[in-house]
Amino acid sequence: MTTVFPAVVYLLCFATSALCAVLLGRSYRRSGVRLLLWSTACFALLALNNFFLVIDMLLIAWIDFRIVRLLLSSSAVAVLLFGFIWDLEEDA
Repeated sequence: MTTVFPAVVYLLCFATSALCAVLLGRSYRRSGVRLLLWSTACFALLALNNFFLVIDMLLIAWIDFRIVRLLLSSSAVAVLLFGFIWDLEEDA
């Protein structure tokens, strides 16, 4: 049971972030609100980060994807932050 639990958690994190990206993308297509576009890009990068986490921790243990995961997660935050700042400047 202890070896299955981390795998389930990693896979659920990947599925949740990918589902959020899909739902945000659908909402952006319907409404055209740019903040939804930036949120979609952020969650897509986070889903990719979680995908590499699954690969790193469960499938390919001899290759370290820590740098890739750090770059993806920081890129996700940077994209969302850029979207917040850009939308704030457009409104002013």
